[in-house]
Amino acid sequence: MTVKRIIYPPMWLVFGIVAIFVCNEYFPGLRFTSSLGHWLGGVLLLAGLTLLVIAGGRFKRAGTDMVPFREVSALVTGGVYRWTRNPMYLGMTLILFATAVTVGAATALLIPPLFMLIIQWRYILPEESLLEERFGADYRAYRQRVRRWL
Repeated sequence: MTVKRIIYPPMWLVFGIVAIFVCNEYFPGLRFTSSLGHWLGGVLLLAGLTLLVIAGGRFKRAGTDMVPFREVSALVTGGVYRWTRNPMYLGMTLILFATAVTVGAATALLIPPLFMLIIQWRYILPEESLLEERFGADYRAYRQRVRRWL
């Protein structure tokens, strides 16, 4: 069964980045800009992008679709999937944290957890149901071994 979604997770990432800049510009709250924040933001950004690339590569090697709710042909459990069941979503979250830390507005730090809630409710929970239906005991065993986020 394929579920149609109009807004895919990368668009939620874009919405989150826009929201961070809106918070920074119009509702910054406390400010905490520093060169250390910029370095930390850079490290988080690099980590997030790396996770996206590596996780996407694992899907490509397995010959299965990365787009949520499309036909899944393989259960990917190796590489970064040994530590997190959702490295691509985690990578996007790290990108949002990187952006929030770099702009240095306290209110911007609210956006990454909000993104996580939206992604979990809208994508992860339904994906988990589909994977359990498709892969049964293999997916249940994987879910027991590996945490959803970290």
